[in-house]
Amino acid sequence: MNDLSLWFALFLKELRQIGRNRRLIVMLVIPPTINIVLFGFALNPTVSDLKLGVLDESKSAESRELISAMTESLAFKVAKYYSSNAEISNDVGAGDLNAALIIPSDFAKKRARGETAKVQLIVDGVDSNTATIASGYASRIIEALNEKIMSGKPPGGVSIAAVNAPAPKKQPRVEARVALLYNTGLQTSWFIVTGLIGALLVLQGSIVSAASMVREKEVGTIEQLLMTPAEAGQIITAKIAPIFLLLTFDIALSLTVARLVFGVPVRGSILLFFFSGSLCVLSGIGIGTLIATFTSSQQQAQLMSFFINPPLVLLSGATTPIEAMPAWLQPVTLLNPVRHFAAISRGILLKGTGIEILYPNLLALIGFCILLVSISAWQFRKQLR
Repeated sequence: MNDLSLWFALFLKELRQIGRNRRLIVMLVIPPTINIVLFGFALNPTVSDLKLGVLDESKSAESRELISAMTESLAFKVAKYYSSNAEISNDVGAGDLNAALIIPSDFAKKRARGETAKVQLIVDGVDSNTATIASGYASRIIEALNEKIMSGKPPGGVSIAAVNAPAPKKQPRVEARVALLYNTGLQTSWFIVTGLIGALLVLQGSIVSAASMVREKEVGTIEQLLMTPAEAGQIITAKIAPIFLLLTFDIALSLTVARLVFGVPVRGSILLFFFSGSLCVLSGIGIGTLIATFTSSQQQAQLMSFFINPPLVLLSGATTPIEAMPAWLQPVTLLNPVRHFAAISRGILLKGTGIEILYPNLLALIGFCILLVSISAWQFRKQLR
């Protein structure tokens, strides 16, 4: 048998061996397919249906015309009407609004006198991409409205007296004063870095814990642990605790790098940030331990991690705004601990918000932490029996 025939025989043997490993085939086909689909849907730089809050102090046909123009383009959708600036500030700080339109009480009067009627547009600048797009949308919408006003078309619902009134000497215009909050310089790195901190904490926790647990299986020390008088709960917590302590240093490291390299501000509670980061680390450890219970080798653990970790990053809003994702995909992101930590991280570091606003995300993180660690410990305990 020549060298080529020998090589071909070995090749067929390896191919048959891989074919018998159905788990490997599944892991080679399904994760790349799902990730490509998620990349296509999630990594969308354009946004629409931006959440707009409206404070209409004019309550006139002219103000209603402006609000209608803002929503007809489908760039904005009115999330809520407000009665005070304080309510708007609270909701922008909580991330419930992308922008807010404030129409003063003299808006209609100034237009009737042919003067420039100014309105204020408040934009959440945490996500510089969304803020830039929102400002651009608003500018184009108001410019189109000005062209309509210049053409002499009266707004819908205007009174007969106003229609029959003589035309003003000056052509009225609408002017928007844009105020960017939390990120006036529109630093893109601030949005990405504060989102990726949670992603890195979860990825580090899952990879390190999965590798540690699977290593125990490969070298056979799991059987040795069974011979000790320690109970299953003691063994599990003893294995998780050192990993948790080591990874908590990554919280301080990530914050230091973000502050020194990218100039990310720290406007809120450091203690709350570290507590939330610790929950993120525990969630990652729970994911990694769960992966280890379903795999028996480092190769299998890596393939399963590839199936889980990229979707966690893609569906977290860490690098792209959740508003840019399809409507059917956005609710799925609520099942992602990284998404909740990203909201907490940006709220604390960039907005200076406290637990009174961030508590829903904090409770979600606590829930994920308890659920993931409990399930992974239960699965691991089954293997110790």
